[in-house]
Amino acid sequence: MFKKYLAFAFFLATFSASSQTIGDYKNGFKRDGNALSFSTDRGEVKLDFCTSEMFRIRSSWSGKFEANENLMVIKYNWPNVAAKVEEKKDQFIISTAKILIKIYKTPFKIDVFDLQGKLLSAENNGAISKSGTKVGVTKKLQDDEHFFGFGERMDFMDRRFKKVTLNVGRGKGLPHAIGAYNILEANYCPVPFFMSTKGYGIFFHNSFATEWDMGSSNKDQYSFKAADGELDYYFIYGPTFPAILNSYTSITGKSPMLPQFALGLHAGTYSGGTWGYEEKTSDQYVVELARKYRALGIPVDLLWLDSTWRLFGEKGGKGATSFEWRETFKNPKGMFDSIYAMNYKMVGLHLRPRFDNAKKLNLLDQAQQKGFTYPENGKPGEFVNFFNEKATQWWWENGVMRVAKLGAKFLKTDEGSAFGALANESEKVGPTGKEAERLHNLFPVAYAKAPFLEFEKFNGFRGLNQTREGFSGIQRYPYIFAGDWPSEWQYFAPVIKAGLNVGLSGVGSWAHCMGGFEHQADPELYIRWVQFGMFSPIALVFGMDHPGYKEPWNYGNQALQNFKKYDLLRYRLFPYLYSSMHQQYETGIPMMRALVLNDQDDENVYEIGDQYMFGDNFMVAPVTIKGAITRSIYLPEGTWFNYYTGEKFDGKSYHHVVAPLETIPLFVKAGSIIPMQPEMTYAGEKPVDVITLDVFPLGDSKYDLYEDDNLSSDYKTGKFAMTKITSSLKDNALQLNISKPEGSFKTSKHRYLAKIHWNGKAAPKSTVENGNKVNLLNGLEQLNQKPGWFYEEESHIIWIKSAGDNGSDVILKVN
Repeated sequence: MFKKYLAFAFFLATFSASSQTIGDYKNGFKRDGNALSFSTDRGEVKLDFCTSEMFRIRSSWSGKFEANENLMVIKYNWPNVAAKVEEKKDQFIISTAKILIKIYKTPFKIDVFDLQGKLLSAENNGAISKSGTKVGVTKKLQDDEHFFGFGERMDFMDRRFKKVTLNVGRGKGLPHAIGAYNILEANYCPVPFFMSTKGYGIFFHNSFATEWDMGSSNKDQYSFKAADGELDYYFIYGPTFPAILNSYTSITGKSPMLPQFALGLHAGTYSGGTWGYEEKTSDQYVVELARKYRALGIPVDLLWLDSTWRLFGEKGGKGATSFEWRETFKNPKGMFDSIYAMNYKMVGLHLRPRFDNAKKLNLLDQAQQKGFTYPENGKPGEFVNFFNEKATQWWWENGVMRVAKLGAKFLKTDEGSAFGALANESEKVGPTGKEAERLHNLFPVAYAKAPFLEFEKFNGFRGLNQTREGFSGIQRYPYIFAGDWPSEWQYFAPVIKAGLNVGLSGVGSWAHCMGGFEHQADPELYIRWVQFGMFSPIALVFGMDHPGYKEPWNYGNQALQNFKKYDLLRYRLFPYLYSSMHQQYETGIPMMRALVLNDQDDENVYEIGDQYMFGDNFMVAPVTIKGAITRSIYLPEGTWFNYYTGEKFDGKSYHHVVAPLETIPLFVKAGSIIPMQPEMTYAGEKPVDVITLDVFPLGDSKYDLYEDDNLSSDYKTGKFAMTKITSSLKDNALQLNISKPEGSFKTSKHRYLAKIHWNGKAAPKSTVENGNKVNLLNGLEQLNQKPGWFYEEESHIIWIKSAGDNGSDVILKVN
């Protein structure tokens, strides 16, 4: 033990001796617009203002700075920021309209305060340092400071007193249970960004592997460092988490709007033959699968064929892409045509990022001869060089276009982590060396970007790409899914946590394999996981278990009915989900939100990783324990209603609620207005001529209903419409105002059906629309035929169907 201690002490001494700080300031301050430069006796530090609440810090020991890249960050040019700089004997004091920065001269360090003098962030002496190739910063950890973000992490929510390494890849080693399936190591989508409950965020703009010690080694400080590259980070003042996320995604990009139909079900298939059963694949299996979803009335709009549609190649095996169809696919074009004839909107194909040769095609040989693969050990490699525009274009024209011309409309870009690392199905590691190490985390972004942009042009509507791995900026080329987690109870709750953490890291369009991916699913687990999946940003069903494949009819009738029930509900919620997706595009706020996002001062929510807000109004609480028919929940501050029963609950308190197998606990915030469309089995099956407004009135509340053409990119130039809806409840009188849509987009005509939860109030006496008395009807059957109203006494629900439509304002009053 003593020898081990001596060895460790020697290591620390050696590390400390080799570590070099940026030193002390020496005369050399310069200002050029938003950029402030400070010379030190060991290098140079640059501070660039982006906005009055956000700035970029770069430190260089050589005095030279790296060129700007465009995969992690897409915005470098910012309007002029009014900043006052005052030099004193021992420090610089810099103030903007939002923050105050103190830069100490000896040693050089940076502290940040709000305008009231509250400390946001302070550095230790010698905070900016370099050890060998590693660069990093050490900052003080405040007593009640907690940290959230870091990408798609499955282990923890709050990272106070924790360590984490961020580098794209899954766990390694055998057996898989503690290797590939290690939730502590899973790094499918790391993001070097966090938000502090003190009201600020930090984005480490460095593509090398990074290490974060958030108070684990020393409870008074935290640090972050990169294996190599430049010390380059952004400091973002909020003080709220939504404001921080908005600023972070203004640097790295917002999640774009997907076509509205992409809110529908995405179904994947191995075409009847997963690994080891490839001979069972066929195009006919795929057509019959598509037909069966339609015959059973299960809503679905997108379908993709995973790995086994293609021949595995001569060199890369299962880990590469030949673009040559397996012989069992007799008529691929006929397959695509048949599926589109059933009103599916998009059919896609899975591929890997390495070229390979097959029986007829030799794309690997061709690409290597042209220099379009990334070199490996000084020789032509196998990976498509997605960092080279000409190579990317050649891949598209000679590879992807072979399937796009037949009917493929998107890709599943799998195994982006294999560039410079161990791939799933082989011992190959691809490119090696310092440059490959620098590009390893960027490769998944470049890989997803290429087909997203190319298919957007080819299809003539909004882009869509499915990918397994990502890094900062991946939100621009959505969507990302959680990875290959087994169909076992132990992985269910961690997958939920992964979605919450990645949402806190700026990645909003996210999915997971309902029921898990590998292994046969317990029918009860399948039911519970599907309930969660239908209340996820993207609803995706896919598995590699043969012969079940997570197809809902293979897990029993109860599982099938559960799947259909929640799938139909999801399609009814399209107007709500679509409005939430636009909010995500505008603000960076994800559709699926950890409770801490809106309640960062409530310590009760810091480790809640199995409940979340879905949009502004829904609170979702999946059941993750086998056999459970109840679960405990925490409701944040405010008033809440049970979505199914209308029962009222007080917030900032815990509750134990019933959750039979067929029910996922759902709650809504008091004042919620939830827009819904008619029931459909595919997007656009019928006109949205009536929009239901599910109203849970309390006091004054509002909702903005977003509408556009559902498909084009015109929304980016403001071609959309907003319908402002307000609810005001005073005593036993309610007024519901539905304004005429505003905006340059002309909406289709629809009337409104108000479903008002009248819990605990006296039965209504009358309703009025725009000053005219509304006729009292006998029930929903009559209401489906004509305008009017009626009251369900047992459920305490008032139903009102408007006579007017969205061509003018509609004002409903209940007394």
